[in-house]
Amino acid sequence: MEKDYDVKRFAEIARKTKETDIHIQLSLYGSGRSTIDTGIGFFNHMLESFSKHALIDMNIQCTGDIFVDFHHTVEDCGIVIGQALQKCMFPVGNIERFGNGSVVMDEACVECDLDVSNRAFLFFDMSNAQNGYKGKIGNFDVELVEEFFRAVVMNAGISTHIALKRGKNLHHITESIFKAFALSLRRANTYNQRVCIPSTKGCL
Repeated sequence: MEKDYDVKRFAEIARKTKETDIHIQLSLYGSGRSTIDTGIGFFNHMLESFSKHALIDMNIQCTGDIFVDFHHTVEDCGIVIGQALQKCMFPVGNIERFGNGSVVMDEACVECDLDVSNRAFLFFDMSNAQNGYKGKIGNFDVELVEEFFRAVVMNAGISTHIALKRGKNLHHITESIFKAFALSLRRANTYNQRVCIPSTKGCL
């Protein structure tokens, strides 16, 4: 199966509910360029970091009910990013399929292992956080990070394990999470013509 980098691996999705109005453009094989506006500064920064290290071009415009809290915006952005990734990655062909990587940020180190399997699963373990992975980074609740990644992988069809090896600074841990996922996703989608369909079933 030949991969069409310009057409098949681009997605544009609009999703509007009573809580959020989101428009996304995503190019799986890009250069890491992004324009992100979710109304949440720290979340913008994490998505920009994801785009940069995944080498995915991504434009996201989101208007959400952040006057209530950030939950709907963060989760719904995860949904549309997952939907866009699913549209770009499947049907799978000529890619490595499996990707993994550890990312260090000062004292924090996060490992991510994933499988572009079309079977959604999330293992998210921050139990090694020295001071516990709870609280806020500015006004951003870190409990939303797990909700974001659950929304992404469930809609993308990716089996993903994210685990903290060590760390104590919430910002460092969280940024390492986004970067580790980006790196692993980039590696999993690495083109390899010899692989053809990366499954003994003959399809994914």
